[in-house]
Amino acid sequence: MAKRLFLIIGAPGSGKTTDAEIIAKNNPETIAHYSTGEMLREEVASGSELGKEIDSYISKGQLVPLNIVIETIINAIKNSDKETILIDGFPRSTEQMRALDEILQNSDDIELKSVIEVRVSEDTAKTRILGRAEEAEVKRSDDNEEVFYKRMKIYTDPLPEIQKFYKEKNLLKVIDGERAIEPIVAEMEEFVKSC
Repeated sequence: MAKRLFLIIGAPGSGKTTDAEIIAKNNPETIAHYSTGEMLREEVASGSELGKEIDSYISKGQLVPLNIVIETIINAIKNSDKETILIDGFPRSTEQMRALDEILQNSDDIELKSVIEVRVSEDTAKTRILGRAEEAEVKRSDDNEEVFYKRMKIYTDPLPEIQKFYKEKNLLKVIDGERAIEPIVAEMEEFVKSC
């Protein structure tokens, strides 16, 4: 049986990772959640050579090279014992989108069901990210205003093309991320289960 894949995109601070984590926790038998950021950070934390290479990009707020990200994602999906996979923070560029699309077209064991966009305003995203930085005991190197704007630009620049690509395939689902977390999670969870 093909794995059911959902990609969740949204600005930094849109809450996409938290939303997906809760849905996976609510459905431990059937749904797995992977954050591309988390997968890459785990690799960095392992201290491996690949991790050091990844860190050299992340710490500057740059995108990790395509081949590293795609390989990490496909391995995670194929190795998962769950039938439904949520991956947040991907695709972040039109190159990532096209590379993944090509792999999925040649794959019988993974089916992309939808791309869910958690939509928030830049003001909301900034308030959440900089608020998170103040509350955190251990500061993430990417939680400051200058890096926030860099990350926001990396997210918004390719967004219209990504939206158009998935809309034409009838795969784009937009969810209002300005609300409290409960209704967002409820809407996303119901959508994932109904697909």
